Amino acid sequence: MTMLGKIWNWIDDRSGFSDVVMPMLEHVVPRDARWWYVFGSATLCAFIIQVLTGVALAMVYVPGGDAAYESLVYITNDATLGYLVRGMHYYGATAMVMLAVIHMTQVFLHASYKYPREMNWMSGVVLLFVVLGMAFTGQLLRWDANGVWSVMVAAEMAARVPFVGGYISHFLMGGETVGGSTLSRFFAIHVFILPGLIFAGVGLHLWLILRHGISEMPKADQPVNPETYKEEYEGRLKKTGVPFWPIAAWRDVVFSTIMVAVIMGCAIFAGPPSLGPAPDPANIHANPMPDWYFWWYFAVLSMLPPELETYVILGMPVLGAIGLFIVPMLSNRGHRAPSKRPWAIGTVIVGATAFVVLTIYGYRKPWSPDFDVKPLPPEVVRSDDPDIQHGAVLLRQKGCLYCHNVDGFGGYRGPELSVIGDRLDRGELVIRINNGGYNMPSFASSLTAEELKQMVDFLLTRTDHPAEQAPEDRSI
Repeated sequence: MTMLGKIWNWIDDRSGFSDVVMPMLEHVVPRDARWWYVFGSATLCAFIIQVLTGVALAMVYVPGGDAAYESLVYITNDATLGYLVRGMHYYGATAMVMLAVIHMTQVFLHASYKYPREMNWMSGVVLLFVVLGMAFTGQLLRWDANGVWSVMVAAEMAARVPFVGGYISHFLMGGETVGGSTLSRFFAIHVFILPGLIFAGVGLHLWLILRHGISEMPKADQPVNPETYKEEYEGRLKKTGVPFWPIAAWRDVVFSTIMVAVIMGCAIFAGPPSLGPAPDPANIHANPMPDWYFWWYFAVLSMLPPELETYVILGMPVLGAIGLFIVPMLSNRGHRAPSKRPWAIGTVIVGATAFVVLTIYGYRKPWSPDFDVKPLPPEVVRSDDPDIQHGAVLLRQKGCLYCHNVDGFGGYRGPELSVIGDRLDRGELVIRINNGGYNMPSFASSLTAEELKQMVDFLLTRTDHPAEQAPEDRSI
């Protein structure tokens, strides 16, 4: 121990570690900075997990062509601890996104963005979008159908930007379509550029925290007044402040340890994301599904009328980023307590509810046809009539169920047909099927008159009151 002590003293004397790092660790924080304040440090811990596991994966992963998929198969099935490392990297990304959002929500609820911490919030907003960029670029590196088609969709969205859209799309894909050059480009962005931005952003964020201190728990009788806040804050710290290390930091250590254990447990018991077949851009039956934290956005886009798609695709991310960024400029003084800011609580509740509802809706993949749809079971067909039964079979054989849903069976890309008989009569159904419509092909040339009659017969049974349906002429 004496020898180790001498070595450490020599290193410390030359490096100045104690003079620089220890004052940072021991900076005084409010005594009431308790469990609400662990999400920021946990997000940083999740990023460290991503760096460590990412470095390990990059030593084996081959970012090019067919070799990328083969290297992933090797990492998952044969490399020492490859299954665990890849799983931790996947669930670590999920944890990092979730914790970043939770941390920002807590800061918003407590109005910790008010004077003098406006730049703390702004740097956090930038970090959030860089983290989402990390999550998006990481999808392609799995080099499966989901990753490839997600990038193709993103490139198509980017191409809608006026004047420079084509250049942005070409830059993203490294050419006219997704290929080996796209993978190499995304690998460089994911491994070098975005982590570098995160390191720089985290450094700035931590420096601002050390400069302005950690905000206290909001109290109804302590509104923020920029003219007096700093003096009042320093006075409260002198009375009730405690050193961050070790008195306050133990909660951060406990929470981050639990988070690491959960990530490791998910990696061991649930495993990394499964490897589907290698990507094939010629396969039009691919059913792409982005990572779950993007489902809500794709769900929103799937519900839009065509004339609004471009405006929302381009406007929502920009307006969202600007809206978050200027929050401290709109209100940097006044009450911080949520009890005095019910609109803040309402905003969080509405936002969280919308996210959950849209995410659940997005799980159905309403933006994409379902090419694996099963035949309609007898309890859904609800008829002994051979023509109606065959009409139900034709609905699947002709691909209608790829996009349309009947009592939970089928896709969600097109309008639901569960009660279509209450909305359209026989003539209207015939016109729709024969002529087609937006994103719906015409079936006039692919259906015989008898098949068309049988399909319409079945659709007319789809009503809320099938027993009360009046008999009608089935001739066409």
